[in-house]
Amino acid sequence: MYRYACLNAISPKGLNCFDGNYEKTDDVNSADAVLVRSANMHEMELGDSVLAVARAGAGVNNIPLDQCAEKGVVVFNTPGANANGVKELVIAGMLLAARDIVGGVNWVCDNAGDENIAKSVEKQKKQYAGTELAGKKLGVIGLGAIGNLVANTAIALGMEVYGYDPFISVNWAWHLNSAVKHITDIEEIYRECDYITIHVPLLDSTKGMINAQAISMMKENAVILNFARDRLADEEAVLKALDEGKIRRYVCDFPNPTTAGHKGVLLIPHLGASTEESEENCAVMAVGELRDYLENGNIRNSVNYPACSMGACRTAHRIAVAHKTSMNLSGAITEALSAMTCANMSNTSRGEYSYMLIDIDSDLNEEAVKAAEAIDGVIRVRVVK
Repeated sequence: MYRYACLNAISPKGLNCFDGNYEKTDDVNSADAVLVRSANMHEMELGDSVLAVARAGAGVNNIPLDQCAEKGVVVFNTPGANANGVKELVIAGMLLAARDIVGGVNWVCDNAGDENIAKSVEKQKKQYAGTELAGKKLGVIGLGAIGNLVANTAIALGMEVYGYDPFISVNWAWHLNSAVKHITDIEEIYRECDYITIHVPLLDSTKGMINAQAISMMKENAVILNFARDRLADEEAVLKALDEGKIRRYVCDFPNPTTAGHKGVLLIPHLGASTEESEENCAVMAVGELRDYLENGNIRNSVNYPACSMGACRTAHRIAVAHKTSMNLSGAITEALSAMTCANMSNTSRGEYSYMLIDIDSDLNEEAVKAAEAIDGVIRVRVVK
């Protein structure tokens, strides 16, 4: 029997994917797995029973990844599960920036008592006129799950799309519309595009990437859209550019005191993945990842351990070992377990951490398992089956 805890409300559609071998607990420290959305886990001390954390969403800034890795706790996320919801909001953001729809709607609300509003609106509406998206150039920075969908949808809307992603996977490259222009120099997007949308993770290398230098290359009246993370943009530089008329709009899904209420900024209250479908998709995917890990030891979509999968275990036993990469321990681990017959093995690495799966075709030798646990640099040994 496995136990799981939820730090936030998780869609019942996802939780229903657990079978009778799982039970929910309110005691996080007695759980085998933890499901989370936005709860801050940085100050939490996870109990030794916790084997995995699954974030029902893409961003994992609320989870202490290194601390979890040091304890052998595998952290999963659900890339792509909320991509359509975010894509639709990005397209809405472009439409809101192209035409002052918000201003027009607010004017109608403010003048709801005007008996002659039908006539008044004909005089007023020219103040909210804008431009169409068709024929405009859109630059998409990052062509993963969300960027891919945004680029393809923009093509369907008649836009000319430039795509930049030096790390695009083969899978996402196959899904990309052939009309998207592959750009190898990000400065070309800054120089050429009327709309620029960012879809990259927040890393040290991407923090503040939309800065004064980048903005200085942009076309007059360019629109910047940020539905990834607020800190990808140097917001002071963005606001300065708005005040000086260099750019026309900044559309962002992450309100904060710096940008809230500033002229030219369209702030959305973090609604990118706030759709019923996105929450369901993320929950279903997160539960599937947890079950595959707990029941088979397989790792898919982890953000702190390498991917590793050997399918369902068909042998007598399966052992999973998390260990430090730098100590080159695969030989020592297999030697410690040599009292048992190894039918199959996989060892993968990602940065500081490595992960082994070993299928055993003989009786389980508990002394051998203890010997593997005692090796310096081994973080966790788990008998999966």
